[in-house]
Amino acid sequence: MGDPSATAAGGKAPFHVGLVAVTAAGRGHAHRLAAAWPHARLVEAESVADALRTAWREYDAVVAFLATGAVVRILAPLLGDKRTDPAVVVVDEAARHAVALLGGHAGGANALAAEVGGLLDARPVVTTATDAVGLPGLDTLGWPVEGAVAAVSRAILDGEPVRLVADATWPLPALPQNVRVEVAPPPTDPASAEHGGSAAGWRVLVTDRVVPLDGRTVVLRPPSLVAGIGSSRGVPAAEATGLLRRALADAGLSPASLRCLASVDLKADEAGIRATADAYGVPLETWPAADLAAVDVPHPSEVVRAAVGTPSVAEAAALRHGGALLVPKTASAMATVAVARQAPRGRLALVGLGPGAADLRTPRAVAELRRASVVVGLDQYLDQVRELLRPGTRVLASGLGAEEARARAAVAEAAAGHAVALVGSGDAGVYAMASPALEYADDRIDVVGVPGVTAGLAASALLGAPLGHDHVYLSLSDLHTPWEVIAGRVAAAAEGDLVALLYNPRSRTRDWQLGAALETFAAHRPPDTPVGVVRNASRPGQRVHLATLATLDPALVDMYSVVVVGSSQTRVVAGRMVTPRGYRWRS
Repeated sequence: MGDPSATAAGGKAPFHVGLVAVTAAGRGHAHRLAAAWPHARLVEAESVADALRTAWREYDAVVAFLATGAVVRILAPLLGDKRTDPAVVVVDEAARHAVALLGGHAGGANALAAEVGGLLDARPVVTTATDAVGLPGLDTLGWPVEGAVAAVSRAILDGEPVRLVADATWPLPALPQNVRVEVAPPPTDPASAEHGGSAAGWRVLVTDRVVPLDGRTVVLRPPSLVAGIGSSRGVPAAEATGLLRRALADAGLSPASLRCLASVDLKADEAGIRATADAYGVPLETWPAADLAAVDVPHPSEVVRAAVGTPSVAEAAALRHGGALLVPKTASAMATVAVARQAPRGRLALVGLGPGAADLRTPRAVAELRRASVVVGLDQYLDQVRELLRPGTRVLASGLGAEEARARAAVAEAAAGHAVALVGSGDAGVYAMASPALEYADDRIDVVGVPGVTAGLAASALLGAPLGHDHVYLSLSDLHTPWEVIAGRVAAAAEGDLVALLYNPRSRTRDWQLGAALETFAAHRPPDTPVGVVRNASRPGQRVHLATLATLDPALVDMYSVVVVGSSQTRVVAGRMVTPRGYRWRS
């Protein structure tokens, strides 16, 4: 399971969890969580009420091993704003249920309940309407949100027509069919039916522009703006902050869409600039003067070049990653700012689904599938996860042999600005789709790798511990690699006395390569060297077969199998294949 102490739902870190328990069973459950989560602590106090109040005040989230009614009565007087109150999960005495009581999706309680459930084998209980029916909450996308969140969310849930008007294609999660997505300039009159205002129904706007609000509108603020900033040494924070505030307001831009401040690296320690970044809650990026000097700007200055080595700081820093200049440099007595809009970056998640069993699929893989609006993959792999996808997800499935086409399609969708998940079995980076996809991906998209349990690891766990020492993965498929190259690699592994995991070992049309590889290993290892064959690891029809180099019948092996050839040190102990780590040799 993941560690919710690492990051909060909105991306904050660390995420501290206070654990409150009163009975012996509850304390036992709490200690299990504390052992798994480094930032979780059992809160001690004179009474359970005091412990619960202390956890509420001092922690980002609370897991209470108490009755729900008791928690409600104690915490009710402390409730404030759901955006700042701690998430609260309640677990019953027998740890059968983990109830997301307060903080729902925005506060992280729903995700926390799932994490608690995974560790305690409890059933997560989520009553937040959007989460319960598989829809993304408008306030859970990681972007600032303004307007009638509850009302528009209810309209989406009720199936009413909702327009999502974005000023560009952003990598949003999948939305249900009653949400019609349009790419258009943001409307400026909320009462205008022509522009999708209240007379036209419910709407979601995705824009960095300041727009009027009404009771039927939500505005999502994408991270699209970069503010370049330069200054004289010792610029007051109030002056730099005020200059940027006025520049954004005069241009009709929302400060909630600021992605970062940017400057020359000579200003990395400028207190006034750092304070400005802190005031807006964004990072400060700095660049060498030579990098900024290479950026084409409309208003270069030789005076600035002589002072810092680049003809522009504010405009060049704002445009360092491309985009369009919305606010040319504007100055106060000691500061200069400029603002650029960067184009949306698509998102490509390379997701390993594991060897097949649902319980070997990682929570991060599930989260990425639900984060995507487009999912691409082999048809039989997509069949394993269709029930995990959100309503409205676009699925691009294809059959065996179309790996390159799938990779190109996934990259193209991400380059168009969408949130894409490209799935494969095992780990996406091991004989799977990550490699061909990254050959086509460029710097226009953000790439997220999601590790998965490989077929080799699943097979190893079933056999015992054959990978206890050095090992190598080899594919015997010569569809893309000449057999002469494969044979050389097999020989190197055999000579190096490495445990070998053989992928793609034998098919109907490639029925001799496995025998040839085993002969190579037999030339370097004793005939009683253990060899394991695992077919359909963790899937229906799973079969585990243990043999030796001398006795293995290649006819038992097919493309659903992984073959593990032991080293000269590998042994069979109590029916399990073990490669010693070598601890005994030290003594």
